[in-house]
Amino acid sequence: MTNIDPRILALAEKVTAKRARIVIDHIIAHGYVSTEELKEIYGYDHPPRAARDVRENGIPLETFKVLDKQGRKIGAYRFGDPSKIEGHKLAGRQTFSKGLKNKLIEMYGEKCAVSGIPFEGRYLQIDHRIPYEVAGDDAAGENAPDRFMLLSGSAQRQKSWECEKCPNLRGSKDQSVCSSCYWAYPENYTHAATRPIRVLNLGFSGQDVDIYDHLSEESKRTGISIQDLVIQRLKV
Repeated sequence: MTNIDPRILALAEKVTAKRARIVIDHIIAHGYVSTEELKEIYGYDHPPRAARDVRENGIPLETFKVLDKQGRKIGAYRFGDPSKIEGHKLAGRQTFSKGLKNKLIEMYGEKCAVSGIPFEGRYLQIDHRIPYEVAGDDAAGENAPDRFMLLSGSAQRQKSWECEKCPNLRGSKDQSVCSSCYWAYPENYTHAATRPIRVLNLGFSGQDVDIYDHLSEESKRTGISIQDLVIQRLKV
């Protein structure tokens, strides 16, 4: 492709992370990359995360629709307006050190910050409390461990999914909105991805597993979700 703005090309050349690099190289070669191609060619089951990796390097991407092999409309990504290059992200997402993880374990213990469920440290992932796509290079350095959290793999994927759909991340990228969000500070929040809700995570272990099994059986019998059954019990 020869019609890509040189400002975007210059920024793209600096990206080394594998997932973002694949998206960039495909767009340079073909003009765009579809969600179908990201899944079938490169094995990325969550294409928006791959696109987000590119955006986290300050490179604007726009989403549009193309037809898949069956003629259905699907999402695709191409480089966006170069005037929208986000200069506050030019350093790119940094790799976290083992020392930071050890510090976070010392501060919070070996548990997922969202679910509160204990995990061995090796199964926990470091995540910015405020998404890098919002805060950019201001997200935090390792000298500010309180701006990071430890998450299980499933919680990290769920947070990523919720953040990608969040109106704030897609719009104004206001850090103060993130600072009062459940996904950033589950211990002190007023909303979850801008929705005025409250979240209660419950883990059942030991003898309490019987309670969960009972709720599960009742849920199957009545067609009422376990969550709604718990809420019903609390209202009594």
